[in-house]
Amino acid sequence: MIEVQLYGSLRRYGDSTRSDQESTRFVEIAEAEITLAQLLEQLGIPALEVSQVFLNGALLETCCSMAPWLGYQTICRGCDDFLDTPLRDGDRLGLFPLKMAMLVV
Repeated sequence: MIEVQLYGSLRRYGDSTRSDQESTRFVEIAEAEITLAQLLEQLGIPALEVSQVFLNGALLETCCSMAPWLGYQTICRGCDDFLDTPLRDGDRLGLFPLKMAMLVV
């Protein structure tokens, strides 16, 4: 099972759309691993709406060039495209929309 925390306007894809409540989805995966792109498709979330992705507490992708300078722990898995990142049972994701880009860093 993969835990997906949704923030900002991405909450509409979660269990709770209220801004004062957490919005979490738990996704069962049938295979040993799936890619981030496959998970987003399964949740119905367009990849273009996502600007920051945290995987297990570390920054996987951001549209903000300041993140490394600010000392965020980042993930480098050798993927040219972060959407190809493999996800496994037990992983935790945090997804932030475009309009929240500067709030994260």
